[in-house]
Amino acid sequence: MEEATNSSIQVLRESSADKENVSSFEPPNKKIKTNDSHADSKIKLEDRLCGILCCAVCLDLPKTCYQCSNGHLMCAGCFNHLLADARIKDETATCPNCRCEINRNICIRNLAVEKAVSELPTECPFCNQRLPRYLLENHQKEQCQERPSVCRYSRIGCPWQGPCRELAQHEETCAYPHKSAEEVMAALEVIDTRKQEEQKVYREIFSLLSFEKITFNDLQLRPFRTDDFITRLYYETSRFSAFNQQWVIRARINSDHKNPIHTINRTLSYQLVAKTKLSSPMSLHFLALSGPFGGIDMKSKIYNFEFTTENAETEYEDLPIEASECDKLLAAKTINLRLVMFQVTK
Repeated sequence: MEEATNSSIQVLRESSADKENVSSFEPPNKKIKTNDSHADSKIKLEDRLCGILCCAVCLDLPKTCYQCSNGHLMCAGCFNHLLADARIKDETATCPNCRCEINRNICIRNLAVEKAVSELPTECPFCNQRLPRYLLENHQKEQCQERPSVCRYSRIGCPWQGPCRELAQHEETCAYPHKSAEEVMAALEVIDTRKQEEQKVYREIFSLLSFEKITFNDLQLRPFRTDDFITRLYYETSRFSAFNQQWVIRARINSDHKNPIHTINRTLSYQLVAKTKLSSPMSLHFLALSGPFGGIDMKSKIYNFEFTTENAETEYEDLPIEASECDKLLAAKTINLRLVMFQVTK
């Protein structure tokens, strides 16, 4: 009985040793991936990358990307909006993911993410063709056959709008080239009226440049807080001289909102204040422009006011900028602008 048991144990040992030395003991080979499964994995990878590289605030892929000290990503618009919110609330701006402090000195551009996002595919909103993001703008302007187009005779009144692929056929049959001269002139008069409104401000500026007394000052608006129970943010410059008088500029956010933090459509308005007592009335035209270090897109708008001893402050006038530019200004430590003033001599 012992001999039988010993022989069986010996057989098991030999079989185990053979298994360690032969290749047949290896696990079965993995299944070869088919083309369909490879395509599925590629699409899933793109989706995963979109989730990883998206902005932590708006969840969209950033064209210009900033990151906090812990590596969380924010697009430029949301980054400026977070800084602007913190400025209005008088708080420290923090990352929406990890709550670490963020500002322009700590956060840096992530160029690797920007390049990776530019290579990710997207769909043309007009023709649904998939192509890399860096090619989308040129595709929409030059190549897409479904992009919105207007007739070449729109300047003389043709209202046609449609896809680019139908443009050539329409222009061959367009009736507007055969309109009478009187009908063409009526259409051109409407266009000229619209253009004149756009050029009115520039004509006013050129007219003001002929004034005898002109001055400009490059100013910095610094943030301050009111002394109310609920403090509010406002801006003010240091005193500056113009026409032998002392002046300051004050600015505030969303004059028609009690709490500007509750809206994304933010605006800035400013007023010109005479700080010295005027001996006689003074009539001025003034306009604010983006200063040498302003870096903002600001339109030109001229205001006029007559300063007197009893009335030394103008009304709050709109600073002609978009809401996104307003966030950019609020995100900065100071607001830089150039004030041009024209005195009307009588």
